[in-house]
Amino acid sequence: MKPFLKWAGGKFRIIDRVLDSLPKGKRLIEPFVGSGSVFLNANFEENVLADSNADLIHLYKQIQADGKEFIEYANSLFVSSNNTEVEFYKLRDEFNTTSDIKRKSALFVYLNRHCFNGLCRYNSKGKFNVPFGRYTKPNFPKDEMVNFFHKSESATFQIADYKKTMESATLGSVVYCDPPYAPIIATSNFTSYTQDGFNLIDQQVLADYAKKLIRRGVPVIISNHDTEFTRSLYSDAQIETFDVQRFISRDARNRNKAAELIAVYA
Repeated sequence: MKPFLKWAGGKFRIIDRVLDSLPKGKRLIEPFVGSGSVFLNANFEENVLADSNADLIHLYKQIQADGKEFIEYANSLFVSSNNTEVEFYKLRDEFNTTSDIKRKSALFVYLNRHCFNGLCRYNSKGKFNVPFGRYTKPNFPKDEMVNFFHKSESATFQIADYKKTMESATLGSVVYCDPPYAPIIATSNFTSYTQDGFNLIDQQVLADYAKKLIRRGVPVIISNHDTEFTRSLYSDAQIETFDVQRFISRDARNRNKAAELIAVYA
């Protein structure tokens, strides 16, 4: 089942690898739900889906609560007159200033499909700042949103940081973590997914929480880049490595394969 959002680092292309790594359990907990590829394609009885990105969770709650009515409302933004640079920046400004959650959620879908490479990035003031993508005719993901609506019947959505979400895990839960990835090289910028960012200390704390949960009998699976740093970080876990094609580089010639890993604490 394909997610309706474009998402940097989304797991849809490697979903079989991720699903194969998940132990059996009653409840899936995702502290970094992102586009929801794992939730959409796994078959857990319950799903606790969290993220520190409030705009993302508000959108998911809108779909869960209003279903097809909200989907049609979001679709109304996908008209040719809105697919211009002038209108894009007007609507991006509206997204950054409105307090209307329904309107902002619909604009999130619009921005995701009209901005450059579907990136989700905020500046230091918490303002969405991805530029216009210049697509000929952005597709509205109606079928994918309807699928998400039906699947959301088993979900609880939460605005929360990863530590709070992981602390809530109890026996019978399986925790899948897809954090903002550690940099391949030390100068890479990977901290702008939310206003507060996610740094190397967070990477270490996440690994520490995984070790804490496995001692309580709760398995944890973490995805990340395959680097010397992450291999050391997850040295207590079983590690699977593989290459993944990347599609978000600004320079199409540099969209090469990147080494990734899945660390399993079970």
